[in-house]
Amino acid sequence: MPNAPSTRRRFLQYTSVASGSLLIPSLALASPQKAPSGKDRGKGDEGISPAEDLMREHGVLNRLLLIYDHHLQLLTTKKTFDGSVLASAADIIRHFVEEYHEKLEEDFLFPRFRKAGKLVNLVDTLLAQHKAGRELTAQIRELASVATLKYVSDTDKLADALRAFLGMYRPHEAREDTVLFPAFRGIVSPHEYDALGEDFEKKEDELFGDEGYFKVVDRVADLEKRIGIYDLSQFTPR
Repeated sequence: MPNAPSTRRRFLQYTSVASGSLLIPSLALASPQKAPSGKDRGKGDEGISPAEDLMREHGVLNRLLLIYDHHLQLLTTKKTFDGSVLASAADIIRHFVEEYHEKLEEDFLFPRFRKAGKLVNLVDTLLAQHKAGRELTAQIRELASVATLKYVSDTDKLADALRAFLGMYRPHEAREDTVLFPAFRGIVSPHEYDALGEDFEKKEDELFGDEGYFKVVDRVADLEKRIGIYDLSQFTPR
């Protein structure tokens, strides 16, 4: 039996090499480089394009519109409510949507479309609606801050302002998502497009801090919980 140990060693060496040659490519496929996350991930590392960034911000706006919807329903059914939630929603719209999101569109997108001579009429309409929206937000914020809406005139004004805001912004953002944003890539170079994505993310960090978008989403979720519309399953038809 003198040859047994060497034979066994050769067998183990062979199987180790063979299995290793199979294992290495498998690991390469199964274990891609881990993407940084949380505070280790810079905003520029998210890989978010300018259009995707703007569209996910529209998602925040849509959730705020649901909060407006809820309060409009309470007003039309003459039910009382705590105006602080509505006021907070208006504050987020003012600071996140109007002073940040819309300013990005006005400073970076609209001028480039005008320079290219593309969708100019649409850009003019969108800009006019931004201005109208800011006036409506100011009305909503002021009326929502009233401790109690004792006067019918105030209740009617608030309901009208909410109705007007909802009626304008749903088609507004839908047109941007389906027409303006998809067309934007075609009027700038790939390098400029990518650079703008980084600029958007830096601006977001400046205004709202690291992971600012997610902090705003959390604030909206807190408001939804306070008025009982956070649970998504409640909207499923039964």
